Amino acid sequence: MYHIIPDIHGQADKLTGLLDHLGWRRTPFGWRAPQLGLEIVFLGDFIDRGPENARSLAIVRSLIDAGKARAIMGNHEFNAIQFHTEIEGRPLRQRSEKNLRQHASFLREFPIGAAQTAEVIDWMQTLPLLLEDPAFRAVHACWHGPSVERLREELVEDRLTDAVLHHPGWATGPLYDALQNVTSGLEAPLPDGFSFHDKDGVERRHTRIAWWMAEARSWQQIARSVPDPDCLPTTPLPPELAAWRYRETCPVFFGHYWESGTPRVEAPHALCLDYSAGLDGPLLAYDFDPSEPEMSVARIRMA
Repeated sequence: MYHIIPDIHGQADKLTGLLDHLGWRRTPFGWRAPQLGLEIVFLGDFIDRGPENARSLAIVRSLIDAGKARAIMGNHEFNAIQFHTEIEGRPLRQRSEKNLRQHASFLREFPIGAAQTAEVIDWMQTLPLLLEDPAFRAVHACWHGPSVERLREELVEDRLTDAVLHHPGWATGPLYDALQNVTSGLEAPLPDGFSFHDKDGVERRHTRIAWWMAEARSWQQIARSVPDPDCLPTTPLPPELAAWRYRETCPVFFGHYWESGTPRVEAPHALCLDYSAGLDGPLLAYDFDPSEPEMSVARIRMA
């Protein structure tokens, strides 16, 4: 049995409230699950946006250290690793105004160059990019078969090592593309003349793609993180997007997409659990029983 928990984004109070609601208790002898054999799987994005990055990380790490949880890397951890890793005096991720703004809440608690920052970045590098058990799969943004195979070919235990980060030109090759795909998903260019403004007010001419929507036929159905889908084109989808659609029956859980409204199931074997907890949305969990692999709204938990 599993509790699958998505993007926390520094919202420690939401995390503790959800754990309380799910029946988890911290005792003098460590974490106690509400029933034997229950494990938490965290889907990444522990940091940024919310006010309590350090406390959120401490809770997650304590559960992992107690053997009660596993976790994967999100795009915010991937970006943080690059932001704080310098090669020949230059960071792998540009410290631009936009990137500094997105990373601001983490930097308030973990300044550039501080010892505690280096320690937590080292811990982030221990996180695998994905999990695949016999009963389910977990990835932060997108289970894309070719990208998963690339990671398995080139990484050790699906982890981002110093050897990879320090390899010359690593950010321009197919491995980097695969890392981007699983942590940030596919973004497709909109037809000429179309754009939208995202939740941060940034104008976008590409849109995130709902790869789990195997039967989607329109931009309105397949686009994600677009505040006003009616602004999208009504033209048919390009055929190359079909190659990304998830048609397998193994359940896969993911976060990343900042859904809103009433939690819903959009596909029988794939479920997005991110409902904007990093801002004003709730932090969800999914109560996964491998004997009932098809997704069900009744198993979505909310504090």
